[in-house]
Amino acid sequence: MSADTVIKPVRYQPPGEDRARRPRLSAARMALLAAALIAAAVLAFLFLARSVALEFTPPASHISILGGPAVEFGGVHLLLSGAYQVKAELDGYYPIEAPFTVGDNRNQAFQFKFAPLPGLLTIAADPAGAHLTVDGRPLGATPLTDVPVEAGQRSFRFTHPRHQALEMTVEVAGRSQRQRIDAELLPNWGEVRYLTEPPGARILIDGEDTGLTTPATAEILAGEHEVALALEGHQSHRERILIAPLEQRDVPLIRLRQSDAQLRVGTKPSRAGVTIDGQYRGESPVSAALRSGRAYRVQIFKAGYAAHSATLTLKAGETRRVSFDLEPLTGLVSVLAEPPQAQLLVDGTAKGSANQVLELPTRSHRLEIQADGYAGYRTEIRPRQGLTQEVRVRLLTLAEARLAALRPEITTAQGQTLKLFKPSPIRLGASRREPGRRANETLRDVALERFFYLGLKEVTNAEFKAFASGHDSGTYEDQPLNKDDQPVAMVSWHDAARYCNWLSSQENLPAFYAEEFGKVTGFNAAASGYRLPSEAEWAWAARHREDGELLRFPWGEALPPPNRHGNYADRSAGHLVGRIIFGYNDNHAVAAPVGTFAASAKGIFDLGGNVAEWVNDFYQHPAPEGTPPLGPSTGEYHVIRGSSWMHGTTTDLRLSFRDYGIDGRRDLGFRIARFAEIEQ
Repeated sequence: MSADTVIKPVRYQPPGEDRARRPRLSAARMALLAAALIAAAVLAFLFLARSVALEFTPPASHISILGGPAVEFGGVHLLLSGAYQVKAELDGYYPIEAPFTVGDNRNQAFQFKFAPLPGLLTIAADPAGAHLTVDGRPLGATPLTDVPVEAGQRSFRFTHPRHQALEMTVEVAGRSQRQRIDAELLPNWGEVRYLTEPPGARILIDGEDTGLTTPATAEILAGEHEVALALEGHQSHRERILIAPLEQRDVPLIRLRQSDAQLRVGTKPSRAGVTIDGQYRGESPVSAALRSGRAYRVQIFKAGYAAHSATLTLKAGETRRVSFDLEPLTGLVSVLAEPPQAQLLVDGTAKGSANQVLELPTRSHRLEIQADGYAGYRTEIRPRQGLTQEVRVRLLTLAEARLAALRPEITTAQGQTLKLFKPSPIRLGASRREPGRRANETLRDVALERFFYLGLKEVTNAEFKAFASGHDSGTYEDQPLNKDDQPVAMVSWHDAARYCNWLSSQENLPAFYAEEFGKVTGFNAAASGYRLPSEAEWAWAARHREDGELLRFPWGEALPPPNRHGNYADRSAGHLVGRIIFGYNDNHAVAAPVGTFAASAKGIFDLGGNVAEWVNDFYQHPAPEGTPPLGPSTGEYHVIRGSSWMHGTTTDLRLSFRDYGIDGRRDLGFRIARFAEIEQ
């Protein structure tokens, strides 16, 4: 190396570093990219959105739309296709909360009508205390303040015991507006003035003393009445009078004839009815002023005693006192009661052991039979003279009485019928040796103890649409599934449970399911509202037999089913489904109207076939022994029980077959249930 050579440092460059480096995006470029993505999303929304007009009558003051993005332009909303819920408010009207479904048409319109809130009425009547009904519904006695009455033309009717009924038609403004209604009722009596010679006679109307003495003006209710004028030492004056409302009448002077005899009638026991010559004079003791020298027929009557009569003639100036001992009429009543220790009460008085023969007066008596640990028994009986009547009673235990008090069938506000069942322990699942058994059908025992009602038929499309008007069960291979009388399908478990809560609200029953934002978050086991049947209840209703054995198929123990036994995958559905029951025909390719086929031995329709059914339970596999009656407390999916019109294999048709899911299917519906009693 020469002295002129200079060694200079150079930058070290590892192998491969000479490849072009990737430029880094600046903040500005990233912002532009984000803006471009947002613009693309907006353009995509505008391209896919439908123009939806929501029309309210009258116009709403506030509108909100739930279910997806919504953009408003000049009173028109841009919405994607799908299901939504609109909430609208307007002062003076009930708020609107209604579902609607946006279809594929570019321009759509939906109409909603606000219902006005009730008006607040202050109602007064002269006289006060008038009873008021509005459209036949009792509203109470006047005066009334701020009473809510639905808007519209209403029929008011005021009644008062001594006044003419008043009817009027009132236009109620509603919308929480206050109105005042004043009513004046006309008297329903006439005024009759009585003068007697001598004065001081008591005025009696229909046998009741008015407290007035002549001369006096008596207010007599409109109609026909008997008026009597009675003065000590004189013969009574009696006449029938027909009086009109507001009539005023002056009766000519009535001269009372002095009586020259007095009759005083007493009885043992007292308070017996007394008539003299066929005219009722009241209950004993009775005093009557009579003329002397003529015969009078006196008759005595009292329930439970023999009638008595006598003919009496009084002398001038005579005051006669007579008393009659009434002969009791009796009959024999033989009481035979179980349990032997039962006790008897007659008209509230203890009589000792219920098993005895009683001699009782021939009038109505109240018999009560009681025993500790048993429900009491009460009846009315009227003994008959000369006859022995027998009363046989077996007191019910408290458990028996509890069952007897429950109605064997109930009807929902929608007209659905549910039948009462007293369940017993049930074994769920199937033996491993059973052909077609699946792994999730493990044997386990569930103790069912609470009485429950179960819907006899599956919920129909028409019934479900009363809750969700926009629901559509759709079609399957051009076969309709959305007819009113077909079972509802394409319903998620949550929507089925929410329908149960809605049905409970129609009857003011406590909701069984807890809801949050349209989803079920839990349930109240003590509630008596409508719900889905538990898996154990469904299995008990479908499989339990009186001999203790469990049904394998809905029709018996072996395939195939008898023709037209139920709606399964038959030869009419051969072009729609993969597997059918060879040689079987039920004449329905898809879901049949509910209740088309014969009911089971328990009176329930379509537990096998038609549509499979949601039940209340969360799905667990393996299902643990000791499962509570309402199923596990948590889970993601819910149990599905029963076969459908799409099922035709041994596995699917068995009553132990269980499936699971959470979303709706073309062949999946539900039926309703509820507990008969609140849990103690």
